Amino acid sequence: MQYQQKLDDIERRFDALNAQMADAEVINDSALYRKVSKSHNDLAEIVAKYREWKDATRNLAEARPMLTETDPELRTMAEEEVAKLEPLIAKIEDELKVLLLPKDPNDEKNVVLEIHAGTGGDEATLFAAEVFRMYGRFAETRGWNVEVTSSSESSVGGLKEVTALISGVKVYSQMKYEAGVHRVQRVPATEQQGRVHTSAIRVVVLPEADEVEVNIDPKDLRVDTFCSSGPGGQSVNTTYSAVRITHLPTGAIVSCQDEKSQIKNRAKAMRVMRSRLYELEVQKQQDKIGAERKTMVGSGDRSEKIRTYNFPQNRLTDHRIGLTLHQLNLVMEGKLEQVVDALTQHFQAEKLKGDGSDSRNGAPPGPETVQ
Repeated sequence: MQYQQKLDDIERRFDALNAQMADAEVINDSALYRKVSKSHNDLAEIVAKYREWKDATRNLAEARPMLTETDPELRTMAEEEVAKLEPLIAKIEDELKVLLLPKDPNDEKNVVLEIHAGTGGDEATLFAAEVFRMYGRFAETRGWNVEVTSSSESSVGGLKEVTALISGVKVYSQMKYEAGVHRVQRVPATEQQGRVHTSAIRVVVLPEADEVEVNIDPKDLRVDTFCSSGPGGQSVNTTYSAVRITHLPTGAIVSCQDEKSQIKNRAKAMRVMRSRLYELEVQKQQDKIGAERKTMVGSGDRSEKIRTYNFPQNRLTDHRIGLTLHQLNLVMEGKLEQVVDALTQHFQAEKLKGDGSDSRNGAPPGPETVQ
């Protein structure tokens, strides 16, 4: 196998880490133990898969000589074993190639999800609300937590825009390909003549940045407080609990009024602010290497679509990979697994063809520390 030497080195490293985790000196140093444990966990899947490959190849080597046995029963058993092991080994080798690809450093992160209504007026806001609900249902199936930090409703009960924090296990790895313009084709509830209208929304998915990655000078922030309010200006509470934070050097603004506590709202707003500044730094780095990010930050025009939701035909089409599903009703209920898996497999295959760099639309590489 092409990568066997590399896999042998990884296995030796894994065994060494295993020994370190049993070392009393490491166990008594909590920071060191966490570091060793993380490195151990990062290698566990690939080592388990490599050992599975070694077992299968060893069994195949033992079965092949039996193909020349004079005993028909033994020869038949050997033929069945070889027929089973050869495709299994090929499958494991393909899986190992994927596991050896450079990992996206953001895959383990939580995300900041933003949805903005684009072309289509009220119908776009209604679709924005439905897509947000779709992601909420998908998050439930994954055991993720969704926290709305800010939202703006339209007069018809849709969403002009919404920002939410999604926390859980490997959220970014499964949400990163959702970034872009989503187009909807259907007959709006307000349409009297039954004509199909086309509208669009824009979805942005940002990896949540840690404080270590984004160093924000407090002097660069302006913090304003105001009373939270609901639709129509109805007062939700009479205390100045809502928070608006402005990053003066960049002009980035984040508001949060979801919590009754000003402290909690400020903490949530800072999580979103860090992620936006992190993304701005990623944008600078991508601009330097000519990376295209138009899909992620587009205007919301229909021509920039990555996906179409056709309700009359119950059809979803992802234009990046040519995927078509006639199960739109299930997708809108949060059953996104088939779409997510297809996108992941496609972009992994693209990475295998190339030099290992990430070729997906809109999902940034790991940036340097933002100063």
